[in-house]
Amino acid sequence: MLTLTGLDEVKAHVGQELGVSDWHEVTQEAIDRFAEVTGDDYWIHLDVERAKDSPFGGTIAHGYYTLSLGPMFSYRMFKLEGFAFGVNYGVNRVRFPAPMPVGDRVRMRARLVGVDDIPGGAQIATELTFERDGGDKPVCVAESLSRVYTG
Repeated sequence: MLTLTGLDEVKAHVGQELGVSDWHEVTQEAIDRFAEVTGDDYWIHLDVERAKDSPFGGTIAHGYYTLSLGPMFSYRMFKLEGFAFGVNYGVNRVRFPAPMPVGDRVRMRARLVGVDDIPGGAQIATELTFERDGGDKPVCVAESLSRVYTG
């Protein structure tokens, strides 16, 4: 795991990859639970039999499910120390270039793309690229914004 301590060290890593996560299996059970929590019960995610006749040949993960794996993967790859706390500030440029079939595996690459000073700390932009095992295109690409505060 990569540990970046303090703002100067974070800034020194702009443009660099922060890590690549382990593979994570996307299960139908997890997709069903995500649908229940979000209310997104569209058949392509939940109806296993009907989805077999879709262009995907089976159910696919919600795009937002894939994106929601970002914090879990990030916590396993890198950590920031020397700050009082940090918060999620938002997400820019979210795209879902390819489907994420249920039953396949996904992992995430993180690259630090920017650090901007803000009152009391910094705003950090991290490019998140979610890859499907054996896929030729990412299943999700997004720029995550976080804010860290020094005091």
